[in-house]
Amino acid sequence: MSPTTATIIAAKDNLGLSWEDIGAALEMSPVWTTSACLGMNSMPAEKAQRLCELLKLDNDVVIALQKCPMKSWDKAVPTDPLIYRFYEMIGVYGETIKSLIHEKFGDGIMSAIDFSMDIDRKEDPKGDRVVITLNGKFLPYRAW
Repeated sequence: MSPTTATIIAAKDNLGLSWEDIGAALEMSPVWTTSACLGMNSMPAEKAQRLCELLKLDNDVVIALQKCPMKSWDKAVPTDPLIYRFYEMIGVYGETIKSLIHEKFGDGIMSAIDFSMDIDRKEDPKGDRVVITLNGKFLPYRAW
């Protein structure tokens, strides 16, 4: 974890704020806000400034949040159970997802740049459900 991320998380926890609270204060999605705070996206200047005012953080964090991040992660299968389940889902359903996308759209990919994600809770008498919606632009491969 980067020092900037650690500083943000400590301030968030000290103030008793949720990622939902912070996203709402920035008028941004809590998913995007969390990702930027965890170092996987850069923040526009006005959002970085607003976040640091909210969390009472110094200007060095404002500057750090605006830098283009080095997006990296361990290539090994993670041991955290929640994150591992996503690897498991893609392992089991990845080819199915690919096949269905190609059938509906043609040969291409779903953008992770022109993209949004929502995470919601759906109450269910058999146990509450996690609802994750991935919404990415289809980018067809081109021939030249």
